Amino acid sequence: MVSFRAASADAMAALTDQVGGVAEASASAVAGDLFSAARTLRAEASLRRVVTDQSVPAAARSGLIGDLFTGKVDAATVALLRDAAGRRWTRTGDLADALEQLGVVAAVRSVGLQAGTLVDELFAVRQLVTGNSDLRNALSDPVRSAADKGALVDTLLAGKVLPATVQLVKQALSGSYRTVVAALEDYERTAAQVQGEGVATVHVARPLSEADQQRLGSALTRQYGRPVHLNVVVDPAVLGGVRVEIGDDVIDGTVLSRLDDARRKIAG
Repeated sequence: MVSFRAASADAMAALTDQVGGVAEASASAVAGDLFSAARTLRAEASLRRVVTDQSVPAAARSGLIGDLFTGKVDAATVALLRDAAGRRWTRTGDLADALEQLGVVAAVRSVGLQAGTLVDELFAVRQLVTGNSDLRNALSDPVRSAADKGALVDTLLAGKVLPATVQLVKQALSGSYRTVVAALEDYERTAAQVQGEGVATVHVARPLSEADQQRLGSALTRQYGRPVHLNVVVDPAVLGGVRVEIGDDVIDGTVLSRLDDARRKIAG
C-alpha cells in the first residue's frame, strides 16, 4: 500500500474522513473524478509543483485547483480537491498518490454493504491475471491504448462483477503502480481497511469449509485485534496444512514446511 509520511500522512487521514462522508449514490462519480484528477496531476508537472509548493499561499493553491476542475467534476470532488491542494504534502508526488487512494476509498463507499464482495472480486481478478500470462501481457502492453485495454476489461468483467470492481480494475491499468497485479493487491487492502479489516491470503491444498474459514478468521481476528478478510488460494503444492500471509507476517503450518524443518534438524 502507498505509504505517506509526516504532513502527507496527516493530510491523507483528514481527507479520508471527508471521503467517508460522501453519499453512497455519488461515491462512484467522485471516485472516477479523483482518478481523473490524479492522472492530470501526474501528467502536468508544472501544475503538480504549484499546488504542492508551500511558498504559495494555501488559498491560492486551493483557488487554482478549484478553477481548473469546477464544472468538470462532481461538486463534492471539487471540495475535496480544494481542501487537498491547501494542505501540506511531504513530497510533490504525494498529492496525486493520495487522490488515487481516496478514489479507491470512494469506490468502496459506492458499494455500501457489498464491500466484502468487492474485496473478493478484486482478489479473483488478481488471481486470474497472475495465472494467465496472455491476459497479463495484454493488460500491460505499452503499445495497446488505454481504451483498448479498458474494452478488454469490459469484455471480461462487465455484468459479472460489481461496477466498482470494473472501475478499479480499469484504474489499475493507469501505470501508477509497478504492475497491474500490484495495484489490485493494494486496492484490495484499501477496500478491506475501509471496513476496518485486515486481509489474509490463505494457501491450502483443498478448499476450506465455511466452518473452517470461520474458525480461522476468528483465530486471526483474536491475534491481530481486528476482523480479518480471508482470501483463500487452493494450491496442491501445499500438500496439507495452511499457510497464512497477512501483511509482512507469514504463518506457515503446511506439511511441506514441517518436512523442511525436519530436514534442517536432521542435517544440523
